[in-house]
Amino acid sequence: MGKLFSIGMISSSLISIPISWMPNHENLFLFLIGLFTIYLVLAGNKALTFKTKTKADWIDKTVSGCMLIFSSIMIMIGFYGVLNNISFSVLYLFFGGFGLFLTIKDFKFYKNSKNPKNAWLISHIGKMIGALIASITAFIIAGLGIGNLIAWTLPTILGTFYIIYWKRKIKIKTVANKDV
Repeated sequence: MGKLFSIGMISSSLISIPISWMPNHENLFLFLIGLFTIYLVLAGNKALTFKTKTKADWIDKTVSGCMLIFSSIMIMIGFYGVLNNISFSVLYLFFGGFGLFLTIKDFKFYKNSKNPKNAWLISHIGKMIGALIASITAFIIAGLGIGNLIAWTLPTILGTFYIIYWKRKIKIKTVANKDV
């Protein structure tokens, strides 16, 4: 099921990229969110490889590096929009900041060869739930036609609590297993 989810998310995100540049559909934000979703799925799946490896390869660093660049662009666009009173500019700041946070965590993870035993699983779960959040948000915005600020941010806020729940559940199980 996970592989089907990944294929579906990558496919829909790849389709969204040219659509976001079509006449009468131009939407820079959806273009960048499509790239963000691709990052989440690729990095989430690459996290699984850290079960058996301890060093990041060039693909890991390239995926995270590209997202670092895209996140920085989103933040710059957001600041420009906020300073010029362009509506929904806060979304660029919100998602750009979130992407920047994730990529910084990626590079810290790559640098530390002594990551906790299940850090790869925590990274995988967080990024894949992030991709799920992106698909739910896209459905609300595009499918249901609700485009207000709450519709854009609420899935991320609720999904973040879900990620925190799973991270804590995994850490608790790991600690309990060490005590046995």
